[in-house]
Amino acid sequence: MGHDCQTGRVVDLEELKVPKAMRLIVDEIVAVSDAVCLQLLDQEYADLARRAVAKLARKRPSPLRSGTRKVWAAGVVYALGQANFLFDPQTRPYATAEALSEAFAVAKSTMSSKAKMIRDGLKITYFSAEFLRADQIAGNPLIWMITIDGLPCDARSLPVELQAQVYQLGLIPYIPAWGPGRRPGQKAGQG
Repeated sequence: MGHDCQTGRVVDLEELKVPKAMRLIVDEIVAVSDAVCLQLLDQEYADLARRAVAKLARKRPSPLRSGTRKVWAAGVVYALGQANFLFDPQTRPYATAEALSEAFAVAKSTMSSKAKMIRDGLKITYFSAEFLRADQIAGNPLIWMITIDGLPCDARSLPVELQAQVYQLGLIPYIPAWGPGRRPGQKAGQG
């Protein structure tokens, strides 16, 4: 679930297990989303967009087989922006829906309706750690809530050994004591 943006690189599509039959389509969509994200937003948005496009490509049948590539790219970034408060002027990066629409050369209404389809299909919400920026994950207390013996508990307050166990169960996006870039079995500083 971690973001490779922590290591200073955009995640490679090979790592995302894109089916070979979908590779050309995904490459075309990602070329568009990468260009806009790296120009208008940042590397973390480019990484999240790649992850979302790859997940759409793995669906059977993949919805990416039909439709315009730039509309898919715009819809993915718009959906991610909605979940990550991109359109809130208090957040960074910040962009308006109009600026995204212009950058992708796609009508705002088209981009918005494609984003809804993507949000519904991938279940992208404010609580979907898989599609949230690191700052949104860190600042969202509900992502860290687990129950132990029926009692709610913030996983960030647990001892690191328990955090690791809860992470291994897939209940939290990363081990809070280690930060978002490190995995169990990985030494500090390895990427």
